[in-house]
Amino acid sequence: MRLALWLLALFGVAVSVALGLSQQFGTVTFFVPPYRIDTSLNMVVLGLVLGFAVLYAALRGMFSVFELPALARRWRAQQRERVAQTALLNALVLWMTGRFTRSRKAALQALGQVESLLSVALPENQASLGLMRSLLHLLAAESAHALRDHPAREQHFQQVLAHGEGAKVDQRLELRDAAYLNAVRWALHDRDNNTAQQYLKLLPHGTARRTLALRLRLKADRLGQHHLPALDTARLLAKHGAFSSTAANSLVRGLAMACLDDCRDSSQLQASWQLLLKEERSQVDVATHAAQRLLQLDGDPALALKWLLPVWQELTRMPETGSALQRQRLVQVVSAALHAMTPDSEWLARVEQARLANPRSLEWQYLSGMVCLRHGLWGKAQQMLEQAAPRLASPDLQRQAWRALAELAEQKGDNAQALACWKLSAKV
Repeated sequence: MRLALWLLALFGVAVSVALGLSQQFGTVTFFVPPYRIDTSLNMVVLGLVLGFAVLYAALRGMFSVFELPALARRWRAQQRERVAQTALLNALVLWMTGRFTRSRKAALQALGQVESLLSVALPENQASLGLMRSLLHLLAAESAHALRDHPAREQHFQQVLAHGEGAKVDQRLELRDAAYLNAVRWALHDRDNNTAQQYLKLLPHGTARRTLALRLRLKADRLGQHHLPALDTARLLAKHGAFSSTAANSLVRGLAMACLDDCRDSSQLQASWQLLLKEERSQVDVATHAAQRLLQLDGDPALALKWLLPVWQELTRMPETGSALQRQRLVQVVSAALHAMTPDSEWLARVEQARLANPRSLEWQYLSGMVCLRHGLWGKAQQMLEQAAPRLASPDLQRQAWRALAELAEQKGDNAQALACWKLSAKV
């Protein structure tokens, strides 16, 4: 269809030219003494048009001849730039395949070509060449870091920061951020937490909140044993979806427990506990660890039981939500807290209710026996402990049960039974 339209248009132009040239509108006379030249007006107009076309073509040809040296220089620069780009890609491929020596060699060769191009390049090409130079320096620094050539790595890193003025403003800022992020990663790989923290402080606020920067900050804080800042960073990463839900919960739980371990007295521990989020305090491991840590620091056992109460209610209401190890630790901490305070009838009722709701649970049966022992209910305590002690899976709970039975036997004057219980406790 398009070809047919072009043919119709060509025929129309041909018909118009033929009709125009067939009509004589006038005559033009040229006097060149002693000659006189008469010609039609159409021929004069056609001659003028042809003359203009020939003159224009001659001028364009002359200008093209004059531009040949510049075109040759541009062609040579393009060829050298293509060679430099090929070397950059080759160095990148070699670095990704782990051939770091060859990668650095290719990057240095490309850098020499880029430096020579920058001296003769046009202003519009300066930005792209400057970006290529910075990328080559970063790639050479990466290869030097892999080869543990720290002086060469620092030299290329400083050149990235110094040569950023050749690129555009946004490219210069991105190159600076990329250099700082790489420097943080290098420092963490070298286990140099102070240097990593220094470069992290140099990052702009927007860059510092990116997922990559947050991951590096989390590694730096954990390396420096800064557990509270690491916990805040882990929360932010979990909010951004940087980890799976299971990994995020495990990481936050570990950091929360590490923050509690950093406390040196009960008041500091209580302050750290208040800094934890509600969902973190409701985790069984975190609450149990906090209560156990509070008892170790000679804190208020009633406060420890208050921290454990939400976890206790959750596990007694739905035992399947917690593992056997979590129940064992909870029972051990609750038993220690109740033993360190005056007898509490409220907790006695809670323990008895939990035992009745879960009659097959040896942990609740053991705890019921220990609480009864604390309240002076010797007969019931002995009954509960004798049933639970041989079958408890936790060595600590089993040892405590045999020791309690031995003490009960000594109070009754049954030395043979007490000796047998002491021996069983020692064998655990």
